[in-house]
Amino acid sequence: MKEKLIDLFEYTYYFNTEMIKIISENLEKVDEKTISLINHTLNAQQIWNSRILGEKSFEVWQINPFESMEEINTQNFKTSVQIVEASDLDQRIEYQNSRGTKFENSIFEMLFHAINHSTYHRGQINSLLKENGIDPILTDYIFYKR
Repeated sequence: MKEKLIDLFEYTYYFNTEMIKIISENLEKVDEKTISLINHTLNAQQIWNSRILGEKSFEVWQINPFESMEEINTQNFKTSVQIVEASDLDQRIEYQNSRGTKFENSIFEMLFHAINHSTYHRGQINSLLKENGIDPILTDYIFYKR
C-alpha cells in the first residue's frame, strides 16, 4: 500500500511540475484564476502534510511568489513521501479545517485526498489554459504510467 501511495505522489509531483512549467512559459497569456489555482493546488498539499505533522500551514488561497512554485512542489513531495514511509496509515489525526471545524481522518484518507484534490485542480487549470489559447497537458494517470 505504501509503495502505491508513493507512486501516486510521484505522479502528482510530476504533473504539478509540468503545470508550473507550462504556466511559466505562458505567463503573459494565463489569467489570475490559473495562478490562483496552481497556488491553491500546492498550498492544499502543504496544508494536509502540516495537519498530519501538527505544523504551521499555508493559507488555502495564498499567492506565493511564482519563483518559489517548484521549491514548494518539491518540498511537498518530499514531505508527503516521508509521511508515508514513517507513518501508520491507519492512524487517525484530529485537525481543524480552514473554518476552524474539527475533524478526524486516517493519514491514508488525508494523503489520498491531497492527491485527488491536485488531480481535480489540474483539470481545472487545463480548461483555463485551453480557454487562453494554450495547449493543455495530458495529465491522466494512465498516460503517466505508459
